Amino acid sequence: MRRREFIAGLGSATAWPLAARGQQAAMPVIGFLVNRVRENAPNALAALRKGLSEIGFVEGRNVTIELFANNATDRLPEVVADLVRRRVTVIAASGLAPALAAKSATATIPIVFRIGADPVRYGLVASLNRPGGNVTGVTDIGVDLGPKRLGLLHELLPRASRFAALVNPTNPATESRIAEVTAAALAIGRSVDVVPASTDREIDAAFASLVQKRIDALWVSSDALFINRRLQLTTLAAHHRLPAIYSNHDSVEVGGLMSYGTNILESLYQVGIYTGRILKGEKPSDLPVTRPTKYEMVINLTTAKALGIEVPETLLATADEVIQ
Repeated sequence: MRRREFIAGLGSATAWPLAARGQQAAMPVIGFLVNRVRENAPNALAALRKGLSEIGFVEGRNVTIELFANNATDRLPEVVADLVRRRVTVIAASGLAPALAAKSATATIPIVFRIGADPVRYGLVASLNRPGGNVTGVTDIGVDLGPKRLGLLHELLPRASRFAALVNPTNPATESRIAEVTAAALAIGRSVDVVPASTDREIDAAFASLVQKRIDALWVSSDALFINRRLQLTTLAAHHRLPAIYSNHDSVEVGGLMSYGTNILESLYQVGIYTGRILKGEKPSDLPVTRPTKYEMVINLTTAKALGIEVPETLLATADEVIQ
C-alpha cells in the first residue's frame, strides 16, 4: 500500500499536488485536514487511527489516509477542491476553518469535524441531535471553557485587576469568544483588553503592548495558531513575567503557567470512531454531534515559582496534572 501524506508547515512553499494521480485505490480514502503545523500532525493522526481501529479499520490494510496539516487557511479551498475531485470517501476536519472549507466544497462526501465552536451557528449542521446533510462531529459548544479559564486565572491571581485576551482575528469564532470572556470579566468586576495577533510579528508586538499597558494576567484564546506557536508564546510570557492561561496542556508542557480545556486528541479519537462508522455504512445525518467527555487543568509549578506565584491548594487539589 502506498500512502501519501501531504504536510505543509506554516509558511512553507510545499504545495498540495493538484495533478491527476490515477485511479482511486480500491480501499476507502479519508482526507484528513488538520489545522496544525508539521510537528503537531503525527499525534493528531495517531488519535484518528486509534478511533478507526475501534471500528475495525487499519491504515494500509483496509483504509487509506491522506493528511494535510497546515495553519494557512487561505490554501484550504484549493486542498478541499482536490479531495472532492478525487472523490475521497470521507473528509475528517480538525478545526473550524477546515470544517467550513469542506462544507462549502461538497454536499455529498461525508464530513466529520472536531471544532471548538457552535456548528449550528456556523451552518455546519441543522442541529446537534439531528445534524442533517453530510456533516457531523465533535464540538465544545455548551461548555463555557473561555469563561472557565478566566475564572481559574482570577482564582490564581485574585489581586489582578488588568486582564488581556490574546485572540486571532482570522478565526471565525473569535467574535463570540471575545463576547464570552468580556462578559465573564464583567461578572467578577474586571475588564479585558483585547489584543489581536495572527502572525509571529504581531504576536511579538502584542506582548510589547501588554507590557506597556501593565497587564497583570493574560488569557490566550483557544486557537490552532496559538497552539502551534506555543513555544513563542510561553517564551514571551516568561521573558515579560506575565502569567497566562492557555487552552491546551501542550503549552504548559513547554513552560506555560496554566491551561484548561478539552483533550483534543481524545476528540480526534471520537472523530476516528465516527469516520469508521460512516465507512461501515452509517450516515452523518443519523450521528448526533457529540461533546468531549474529558476536560483537564494543568499547572506548571516550576513556572509559577519563577513568576513568584503561590498556587492555592484548592487549585492544586483539582488539577488533573501538576508539572513540577
